[in-house]
Amino acid sequence: MGRAFEFRKARKMKRWAAMSKAFTRIGKDIVMAVKEGGPDPDSNSRLRAVIQNAKSVNMPKENVERAIKKASDKSQGDYKEVLFEGYAPHGIAILIETATDNNTRTVANIRSYFNKCNGSLGTSGSVEFMFDHTCNFRIQADGLDVEELELDLIDFGCEEVFLDEDGIVIYAPFEQFGTLQKELESRGYSILSSGFERIPQVTKKLTEEQMADVEKLLERIEEDDDVQNVYHTMEE
Repeated sequence: MGRAFEFRKARKMKRWAAMSKAFTRIGKDIVMAVKEGGPDPDSNSRLRAVIQNAKSVNMPKENVERAIKKASDKSQGDYKEVLFEGYAPHGIAILIETATDNNTRTVANIRSYFNKCNGSLGTSGSVEFMFDHTCNFRIQADGLDVEELELDLIDFGCEEVFLDEDGIVIYAPFEQFGTLQKELESRGYSILSSGFERIPQVTKKLTEEQMADVEKLLERIEEDDDVQNVYHTMEE
């Protein structure tokens, strides 16, 4: 299996761990999608993808509809996507994706987490190059052959396809999201969820004590309401 498979397996139990946090994250994704492309999922591919993700974490349909209606209100503020980069103790690179309506607050919070946990907040571009920005889709298996599917989708940017207990997972470069989404939909495949991830190109193995130091910082960051995703180079 490739790096995407190993990355997915390592993060499986951590991602969207708290249901309330998941709903908050998806709510922000809905606002950003509606502000960008309108409230109609048929003409807004980003919103269509967010709704699929909402279903995958069992977010009630009425919650989704309410979030879309709220996002359509002109008085609703927008969220800005801001990327933070830095280092945890023991040389572990950290990349943080946030969605914030108050960048001053978010910067102050993120900086304080690094300072309190012996890390250092870096400048733009300081660690981003250490991660591959990818997109992914999960579709229903429905008797599909994984190897044949991978060959069929290579021309649309697909780099890795594998089967897990929840369906078939497809990975491609970030830039290929729209192309691959359109192709999967045109083939009539049932897309269960989709999203973006940053896969570390190289990971570093630490001792248990060192891992505890890094986890302390990661936990503080992940608990912040403005944080959407956290990626790092620590081997799990």
